[in-house]
Amino acid sequence: MTDPGASADGVIVRARALIARLRELGERTLLWRVWERMVEIEFVDRGIALAGKAFVSFFPLVIVVASFVPESVRDAIYTALTNRLGIRGEALANAREAFASSDDIRRATGVLGLLLTVLFAASFTTALQRVYLRAWRRPRQRAVGVYARGIGWLAAMLLFMAATGAVREIGGEGPLGPLLTGALVVLVVTLWWFTAWLMLMGQVRWRALLPGGVATGLTMAIYTLTARVWMNEVVERNQEQFGFFGVALSLVTWFTGAAICVIIGACAGPVLAEDPGPVGGWIRGRHTSVLVPGAEPSLPGPDGDLRLRDAFRPADDEFGTL
Repeated sequence: MTDPGASADGVIVRARALIARLRELGERTLLWRVWERMVEIEFVDRGIALAGKAFVSFFPLVIVVASFVPESVRDAIYTALTNRLGIRGEALANAREAFASSDDIRRATGVLGLLLTVLFAASFTTALQRVYLRAWRRPRQRAVGVYARGIGWLAAMLLFMAATGAVREIGGEGPLGPLLTGALVVLVVTLWWFTAWLMLMGQVRWRALLPGGVATGLTMAIYTLTARVWMNEVVERNQEQFGFFGVALSLVTWFTGAAICVIIGACAGPVLAEDPGPVGGWIRGRHTSVLVPGAEPSLPGPDGDLRLRDAFRPADDEFGTL
């Protein structure tokens, strides 16, 4: 007669063996390596820091700068912003009521206030650069002009928002919709391709950075599409419960998800480019290194295996900062 206890033990042993086998197979995939790189850079802590700085420094910059530009450019920026946030209808009206008008912002800010807002927004680019430097295991950067690069990125992002907003206003819902959508995809990928090059101080080859730009662009595009499904409800529910503060909570929620998308793309870039297999070989082309001549060698990876709890560790400053 079969012993039920022995039979149960056998099932557990086989299940553990199957799980171990599946894990072994998973660890050989590029997706697993991207996940490991995300855990390595403490993606939870990095994501929260990036989202927080985006909300308190970058987002106000967009609102303030938009109030100083011509109305057509301002409308294009707002169109791009609201489309990415996924806010429409009543939720959009509630969000707009939470902010002052452009005339009020100009009167309250002034030229000096505008300059200070731009400088304060550089703290967001600091957090963004840390993500890319950590993901690519680059050493601390002390080059001249790093702050100018950060301000340059802010200008590029504002131009990108104006351009994408203008493209949507041209007729994204009309017969030119598919063509304009393709143009928007190219713009998004180009932006994040350029972002990686700028944040890494031009020390990584352009070709090696392209997969990361594509990954970031596609991830952000998917996230933007999903935001249209849930963001309206989040804004309305939080606004009803917390008033103005509820709108702020909704925006922080969106920025947190967007930060994770950026981190996914930033980590996918080096994993794909440094892959020892055919994928990495095709990306690198005739070059054996992803770095440009004269660049400092990358730092070594972590010792030992990483676990999910490592993603929650407070981020350190071993890697470069602005």
